[in-house]
Amino acid sequence: MSVERRYHRASTLANELVLVVGGYNRGGYLNSAELYNLSTGTWITTGNINVARQYHAASTLANGLVLVVGGYNSTSTLNSAELYNPSTGNWTITGNMNAVRRYHTISTLANGLVLVTGGSNGTSTLNSALNSAELYNPSAGTWEITRNMSVERRYHTASTLANGFVLVAGGSNGTSALNSAELYNPSTGTWITTGNMNVARQYHAASTLANGLVLVTGGDGLNGRLSFNSTELYNISTGTWITTGRMNAARHYHTASTLANGLVLVVGGTSGGRQLNSAELYNPSTGNWTPTGNMSIARQDHTVSTLANGKILVAGGQSNTPINSAELYHSM
Repeated sequence: MSVERRYHRASTLANELVLVVGGYNRGGYLNSAELYNLSTGTWITTGNINVARQYHAASTLANGLVLVVGGYNSTSTLNSAELYNPSTGNWTITGNMNAVRRYHTISTLANGLVLVTGGSNGTSTLNSALNSAELYNPSAGTWEITRNMSVERRYHTASTLANGFVLVAGGSNGTSALNSAELYNPSTGTWITTGNMNVARQYHAASTLANGLVLVTGGDGLNGRLSFNSTELYNISTGTWITTGRMNAARHYHTASTLANGLVLVVGGTSGGRQLNSAELYNPSTGNWTPTGNMSIARQDHTVSTLANGKILVAGGQSNTPINSAELYHSM
C-alpha cells in the first residue's frame, strides 16, 4: 500500500477492486484511501475521506457505494458517515448517526438497510460500551434508532444468517468479556436473546459457513492478557453453541474467512503480546484445524478480503509498528 496503516477497513467493490480506507500510523490518523487492482496486483490512490478516522466500520451497499461510519479521530469519537462512489472515486458526506461510536459492527440487511450495533462512545476511562443500535437508509441518507440490544457491548462480532437475522456475539461491556449472544430480526426491529457461548470472549472472529452454522474463533478474556485457541459453532436451528476443534495457536486480533471450498482460513493476530504470522484452516466436515502456509510478515489489526479469483488479500496491520505490506493466500 502507499502508506502504513492499522485499524483501517477494507471493502470489496462490484468492479472487483478492494477499497482500503483510513486507519492510523506513526504519522497520525489517516484520511487516505486506496484501491487494490486484482488484474495488475497494484495499489491505486483514490479520493480522501472527509474525516480522518480509525476504529470505524465500512460496508458495501446494494447500490455499489461504500458506507464508512463512526470511528475515532485524535480527540473524539465520531458519529459522522460518508459514502464512496467507485464511479467517481469521491467521498460524499451523508447523515450522522444518532450516537458517536467506535468498535461497533455494521451489517447490510436483505432489505437494503444497514444495521450498526454497539461500540463505545469513549466518554470514560473504561470507554463505556453501548447497547444502542440504529439503521441507515441509503435511499434517504438518514439514520433511524432501532431497539437496543439486551446488553452493552464492544469488540463483538455480527454475522448475517441465512434467515436474514443478524447474530451478535460476545464482546466486552467495558469491564469484562461477554459470552452472551442475541439475534436481530429485521422484520420486527427487535432483539431476541439466544444461547450463550461456552467461553466469554472479545477480539474474536466469526465466519458464516456454507452449512449455515457460524464459527467463532479465538479471542481474549482479559484485555489482551489471555488469548484463546478455543472455537465454537452456533446452530441457527437450535439456538445453541457447540464446542469444536481447537486451533493450533491461541490468538486474538486475527481474521477469519470462509473460502470457496468451504474451509475457513484464520490468519495472524496476537498471542501473549506477540504478533503471529501463522495461518490455519478449519474443516467443517471434521471439526479439525490444519496449519497452512505462514504469512511473510507477522501481523495483527490487518484486513482480509476475498477476491473474485478466490485468492485472499491480507493488507496492512501492525507488526510492532504499522505496516504497508500486503500478501495473497492461494487456497489449494
